[in-house]
Amino acid sequence: MALPDKAPADTAADERRDASGRNALRRSIYSVPVTVTVSIGQKRLSVSEILELQPESIIPLSSRIDDPVDLTIENRLIARGELVETGDGQIAVKIIEIIERTPDENA
Repeated sequence: MALPDKAPADTAADERRDASGRNALRRSIYSVPVTVTVSIGQKRLSVSEILELQPESIIPLSSRIDDPVDLTIENRLIARGELVETGDGQIAVKIIEIIERTPDENA
């Protein structure tokens, strides 16, 4: 009598319980910190404009206050979000879109 195929959830659970070195390495990767950069806009300035900057200078950016912001890791777009204010007055990002990677980008 043939054994039934394992459901994907069962396979994932087995991998988490696997004590092999390969699986331990895979689990340890999840705790590696990465820097997420939030880009709110950009402006191209000449060197002379940069040298003229002073405290209180205002640099208009390419986007509006309510435009989505880009979240990147190592210059790779991972998500888009909107700026929000937390209860304690800090700026935060509310994720509105996760960017799906193509198979070519997975390599």
